[in-house]
Amino acid sequence: MKSSAAAARLREQAAQRILLTDGAFGTMIQSYRLDEADYRGDLDLTDDQKGNNDLLVLTRPDVIDAITRAYLDAGSDIVSTNTFNANLISQSDYGAVHLVRDMNLAAAHIARAAADEYAARDGRPRFVAGAIGPTNKTLSLSPDVNDPGYRAVTFDEVRDVYADQAAALLDGGCDFILVETIFDTLNAKAAIVAAIELAETRGCEIPLMISMTVTDMSGRNLSGHSVEAFWYTVRHARPLTVGLNCAFGADLLRPHVQALSPLADTLVMVYPNAGLPNDLGEYDEAPHTTGAFIGEWVAQGLVNIVGGCCGSTPAHIAAMGAAVAGAPPRVVPRPAAALRLAGLDPMVMSEAA
Repeated sequence: MKSSAAAARLREQAAQRILLTDGAFGTMIQSYRLDEADYRGDLDLTDDQKGNNDLLVLTRPDVIDAITRAYLDAGSDIVSTNTFNANLISQSDYGAVHLVRDMNLAAAHIARAAADEYAARDGRPRFVAGAIGPTNKTLSLSPDVNDPGYRAVTFDEVRDVYADQAAALLDGGCDFILVETIFDTLNAKAAIVAAIELAETRGCEIPLMISMTVTDMSGRNLSGHSVEAFWYTVRHARPLTVGLNCAFGADLLRPHVQALSPLADTLVMVYPNAGLPNDLGEYDEAPHTTGAFIGEWVAQGLVNIVGGCCGSTPAHIAAMGAAVAGAPPRVVPRPAAALRLAGLDPMVMSEAA
């Protein structure tokens, strides 16, 4: 199987310095105050499309291109595609399932063109991560409180949805597939299987970036897995990066980063929210505050790649860039050989035990 040159380049860069990914697309899109006609464009769609941010890569590509370039201007080494909900399950809510492949292709082309242009300017590599969200269905939990065994979708259906999206993102020029905001570990497993099978079909490595979301201060996701158990569950996929995103600001997310960092024998990428939302659902944390929190992470050697999630802007990314400038990157650990298992909590069996 042909290995990924982009993955090798990213590892080379990450060995030299702490890298930056980008920030939120939704936050930036909201700042444009678009109306339903902006979302719909000339497309013949029956449902109201306002809020369908993924559709903007087709109807307002200028907006998505401008946001991508703003993050590159702020210093991002990695930009992600505006495709968080560009999948068959999520787009069924908008009656736009027939546009899913076009969305992913267009989003990848926008990010790829911008990344390549910036790399050509200064010779510093830029990378494109194809963003795949969790969908609005869960495999581990029943949506019907009266029927705990009921599932709205099957594992195979979710796997196929992820495979379709990943294939389009790769065809559009993405370097990596970013499986992000993972609230259900079984959904993530479906995405991993999809990527492995797609790699076998294509005869080439598909580098995975895997990012879990904790849902409360206990450090568990919605399906109940602790950070450590989650890592042991997905480690077999040998992801290029593993980490955390969303949920909290950098201050509250730090203990969970501290739990993951010494365990993960790969690059750690974390992109927190810009604090917690206020009563109006808005994020007030100033860029310099976020940057200071990231500086504390750096001082502890916790991360290889940082960026922002909900509420973050190019100013937040620039502040993070200032915080990591000149700092040594996290050293990837080499844990001793042991049998590592996971239910909702981890279990490690070593020879000493």
